[in-house]
Amino acid sequence: MALRHTVSELGVTLLSVARTRLELFALEASEQKAGLLSLVGMLFGALLFSTLAVLVFTLLVALYFWPTEYRYIALGLVVVLYGGLGLGLFLGVRKRLEDGPMPFSATLEELGKDAAFLARLGDDAAPPYNGRRE
Repeated sequence: MALRHTVSELGVTLLSVARTRLELFALEASEQKAGLLSLVGMLFGALLFSTLAVLVFTLLVALYFWPTEYRYIALGLVVVLYGGLGLGLFLGVRKRLEDGPMPFSATLEELGKDAAFLARLGDDAAPPYNGRRE
């Protein structure tokens, strides 16, 4: 009877640990979702207003230099400026994606701790080897 009770308690404990880990995973997933939606919204707004600013600036430069002989040089410099800004932003986004925190890192860390704990339990339960066959 005591063995059945111990096994039952162990099962309840394991289910409790699994439930805690799943709750942590769900919490992190909702945080990732909220952060991603916020980032996408800000990105859309930034792209919209940046596009409008670029169009108006390009039109301003083109109209200012149109009657002069420097119009093609001015438009070429605008293209180089936009290309440099685009490349810089692309590299910044790439760096942020590479260096950003790993999603679900807390869940993975807790699962790693659980695995290490179970490995230690397995090592403690094994009888020590003394080098002789018995």
